[in-house]
Amino acid sequence: MRLQKPRFAPLQDNEFTEEQRDALDYFIREGWVLNIFRTLARAPKALKRFNLWGGYVLSSRNDLSPRDRELVILRTGFMCKSGYEWAQHVVIGKDCGLTDAEIARIKRGPEDPEWSDLDRAMLQATDELVTDHFISEATWNALSGLTDKQRMDIVFSVGQYTQVSMILNTFGVQLDEGLELDPDLKR
Repeated sequence: MRLQKPRFAPLQDNEFTEEQRDALDYFIREGWVLNIFRTLARAPKALKRFNLWGGYVLSSRNDLSPRDRELVILRTGFMCKSGYEWAQHVVIGKDCGLTDAEIARIKRGPEDPEWSDLDRAMLQATDELVTDHFISEATWNALSGLTDKQRMDIVFSVGQYTQVSMILNTFGVQLDEGLELDPDLKR
């Protein structure tokens, strides 16, 4: 974690205004309002829009398989040194079919020899987007096994989770109960 305490304390249920409650409605109804949303509720209009785009990236409208989507999200979180992002998406990634061994290899990146060619290309694209904000021609060609829409969704997913990582890191959002900080992301 970049910060040991939040710069903005996550709002407690009894602190929500009506507008904040409206922006958090889905999470309140589901019975789990994560610290990221409790923090972003301080800007409820932004949170509502944030949830629309984030909802696209995490939905079946994203043409990447859930496993492939989580592969690039986890690599993005790791590259951005976002302990919160990593911890949340390790759980989601496992639910989407990533194994413990794959999750460990995500940290090593595309150079790990055990990746398939397509997994390697998706991880390389993620690395390039995070570091250079551009996918090279060689990597774009290595993604030729994907549809044009899937390649677009890699960019959308990495872009969304780069932003999420910046938010989490800068605002100091702390882990939710039950999550563990990966030792490789301790400061």
